[in-house]
Amino acid sequence: MGDSMTELELETWIVEVGGDVVEQQSVRGREAMTPIEKLIYCVWVADYGMRNAGDLETAADVYAPFQGEAAALAADLGLARTRAAFELPTSDLEQQYFDLLSAVGGEISARYDATSR
Repeated sequence: MGDSMTELELETWIVEVGGDVVEQQSVRGREAMTPIEKLIYCVWVADYGMRNAGDLETAADVYAPFQGEAAALAADLGLARTRAAFELPTSDLEQQYFDLLSAVGGEISARYDATSR
């Protein structure tokens, strides 16, 4: 899908691909996941918290290291926008989450689509 996702397409992508990644994690285990799958999981966790509770505290209840792990994985994968977003202080990420999501989601989906073919 890449950088041209609409808000609805992005939300759908996170829910669908994130759900697939969550399922794969439960089947294969976290150790068997690729770095991009682990990053998608971290973003799915953040998105879950923001959409369902309006905060990242809920995300941390689901998977505590989501933010630091997302920043590190994004750095390793060369995803600058995602890295910058997840390196923000938690309160700033929480406040700017939906504004940053389009760039982050576009960057991650483009990489995921390119590696999953």
